[in-house]
Amino acid sequence: MRESYDRGPSMIKQPHYIGLEEARQLLAQMGVQLTLRQMQRAAEQDAQGRRKLPFFVDPIERKLKIEKDDLMSIYFKRQVEAQRNLRPE
Repeated sequence: MRESYDRGPSMIKQPHYIGLEEARQLLAQMGVQLTLRQMQRAAEQDAQGRRKLPFFVDPIERKLKIEKDDLMSIYFKRQVEAQRNLRPE
């Protein structure tokens, strides 16, 4: 007979997938105002089948989704890159 025991809080965070409108609202909360069309353009595939942001088609709902933390991470990385690339006055 095996004993069960509590392993404590899980270290792996469960992904939270959001759709286009939720992604737009999340960015708006961060001060980035985009139209739904701008979000759709970021999710469109280019000629090579790549997207500007890591949106994917949910196999169950058949809607575009993105992982919430990935979207925030990408935004903050681009912000840091922009700050590093500032020309000194």
